[in-house]
Amino acid sequence: MSFQETNPTGRFSNRVDNYIRYRPDYPRAIIELMHNEMNIQENAVIADIGFGTGIFTKMLLETDCMVYGVEPNEAMRDAGAKFLRDSANFKSINGTAENTNLPDESVDLITAAQAFHWFDAPRAKREFHRILRPEGFVVLIWNERKLDADAFSSDYERFLIEQGSDYENIRKSHAHEATIKKFFDNDFTVKSYSNYQTLDLEGFKGRNLSSSYLPTEQDAGFSAMVNKLERIFAQHETNGKVKIFYDTKVFYRKFK
Repeated sequence: MSFQETNPTGRFSNRVDNYIRYRPDYPRAIIELMHNEMNIQENAVIADIGFGTGIFTKMLLETDCMVYGVEPNEAMRDAGAKFLRDSANFKSINGTAENTNLPDESVDLITAAQAFHWFDAPRAKREFHRILRPEGFVVLIWNERKLDADAFSSDYERFLIEQGSDYENIRKSHAHEATIKKFFDNDFTVKSYSNYQTLDLEGFKGRNLSSSYLPTEQDAGFSAMVNKLERIFAQHETNGKVKIFYDTKVFYRKFK
């Protein structure tokens, strides 16, 4: 097993370009939720933990809040800082969920999009309590791909189970209710929003190559995997594109 497979901090280092270009965005309704239920206004300070290449961070910055992006992976952090370089309200931080390097009671909101399952939850919980101001919220977000939305979704899921080195374990850990309940002390709200991506063949390949559980060009079985991807695409494409459907799950509560 490779270093990337055993170490969550390093496993995306050679997938940054595809991650930036082909990972799905998030529904705008999440920002409305933060405004309406968490009182996040323009002067708020947000810590986006595991901000990666900045996909969700960019949406946060459109609120005119100050956003600290905390990311341990150097390649992803550098790519995210470059992606967000025109945002005056953004600052990149070399840190982890367990050690953010942010001051005590310095933020009003903590977000983690597609990242919480990599955290050491008990240590992250202590750190979040430390950096949050009174009345602060924590928001955990995942784009959860629908496994049986249509025939393409079902065939694609079988492909990932067959080809992914630890795909099933990672998928099951994403929005694991027991872990989230323990982290939030059994008191949280969950909302779900519909989301989707429309991808051509290049985009479909890139979306898969952004995933840490699939082979890269340096790995055995890469060519065979790409051939299977192309066959799935050819079988299900309409006008040269396929659509991937998601339920975007948002778990949140006042944390302090």
